[in-house]
Amino acid sequence: MAKTFRTLFIFVWSLFVLTPLSWAVVTSFKPPAAVNNGVTFIPWVQFKPTLSGWKDILGISGYANLFPNLWNSVVITTFSTIISVIFGCFAAYGLSRFNYGWKFYKNPDIIFFFVSQRIMPPVVLSIPFFLFLKTLHLLDTHLGMIIINIAGLMPIVVWLLVDFFNQIPREIDELARLEGCNPFMAFLKVILPISRPGLSVAATFAVIFAWNDLFFALNLTFTNAKTLPAAVVALNGTVTPFWTLSASALFTIIPLVGFAFVAERFLSRGGFAGASR
Repeated sequence: MAKTFRTLFIFVWSLFVLTPLSWAVVTSFKPPAAVNNGVTFIPWVQFKPTLSGWKDILGISGYANLFPNLWNSVVITTFSTIISVIFGCFAAYGLSRFNYGWKFYKNPDIIFFFVSQRIMPPVVLSIPFFLFLKTLHLLDTHLGMIIINIAGLMPIVVWLLVDFFNQIPREIDELARLEGCNPFMAFLKVILPISRPGLSVAATFAVIFAWNDLFFALNLTFTNAKTLPAAVVALNGTVTPFWTLSASALFTIIPLVGFAFVAERFLSRGGFAGASR
């Protein structure tokens, strides 16, 4: 009975999640008549599929071209993730293995300080970030958006990796020290290789948050560094056909789906299970 209920729940939930996505896929291939003249569902039966929506967003029809925005998103997300994971990894390891702070301000308080940066509403930071980038002449640039994204991604990376490093036995560090490694080399040669699952999880979250960032992309970019989500929202603000909007939404999530397939192999658990024996 429990297995049947679980299977039914998974089926219903999958249907609930996939229905909007399948609707967008179908709509992206509909001709105008199939959208305006009533509800249609089945391609080649109720309507003849067309690529007009995809031609609109790929610059073929001259309506819009999202490839420059795709490139902006890839550059900003890639560098933001790499830098955040590198610096966040060092910060998390230090907070996991060493004691910092003064009097009542200790490691847990420092960790909470990192996490609190994500609790703060983005609108509170919009004007300071705008003035900061304007002063440095970095408005509407890749570098400016990378800096802003790092500020938002570092708390996530540190929070995830501190907990991961805490699960790695300290005896492994001590064994590396006995072999002649200093703390930095012990981290680099011993701890880091067995931390790939945790690093993969942190990098995955960083990619998702950086790619889907919309608020700062709308407020801090205009044309040169406008990301893909911001460009799609700009399309939605104009008189854009539904089939074009559906194609643009799918075009935005396709890179993330591809990344998920690549990252999935690194997300297996037990990466350091044998190291503690």
